Amino acid sequence: MPPIIFKDDDFHGHDHQQDDPMVITVEIKNYAVKKVLVDQGSYVDILYWATYQKLQLLDTAMVPYDEPIYGFSGEQVSTHGYIDLYTVFREGTQTKTIPIRFLIVDAPTSYNVLLGRPSLNTLGAVVSIPHLAMKFPSPSGDILTVHCDQRLARECYMASLRPQLPIQQTNHIKRPPDSDIALSSEDLDPRVGRDVRLEPVEETSPLELPNGHSINLGTVFEF
Repeated sequence: MPPIIFKDDDFHGHDHQQDDPMVITVEIKNYAVKKVLVDQGSYVDILYWATYQKLQLLDTAMVPYDEPIYGFSGEQVSTHGYIDLYTVFREGTQTKTIPIRFLIVDAPTSYNVLLGRPSLNTLGAVVSIPHLAMKFPSPSGDILTVHCDQRLARECYMASLRPQLPIQQTNHIKRPPDSDIALSSEDLDPRVGRDVRLEPVEETSPLELPNGHSINLGTVFEF
């Protein structure tokens, strides 16, 4: 496999003076899902409940996991369960597909999906924030690059700074050009409140991952 390196031309943003989060697009169930936050500090992959519904996934497709989780100040965040979904990462016509076990969380957020360490490790991804790019080996051994959408990254960040105002915008779930799956009408997704990042504090329960490993998922979390 070729070495993974980053060069100046890997930066595809519009503003080099940046400290933006890594926000990308992935494909799930034949939908292109934007506003996907790559969070190397998260030990779990999260699919938000509003996104789950807009993907038209059946409730029966998830494994129940309904223990609530709590923030530092006692805020309660509801979980609905978890689901295994094949997720596609694309550069042009080349793709890499991996199974991801998503925890389904009902929480106010600017994002549709949060990708944590389990999926990034399975993908073999290396993230460079200065280049706003993520690289990983393809099944054929080539190195693929996924670029951050800097405009959407800033839109999400600014939305999280205004918790007092309801934010109405499209959910950024679209059908890929080569998909034959019909897309429902584009919904408005009101997002109120601040983005949450979940970290375990005390009690945990095991959650099995598709690769055979397991993580201890906290039932008490800190924001």
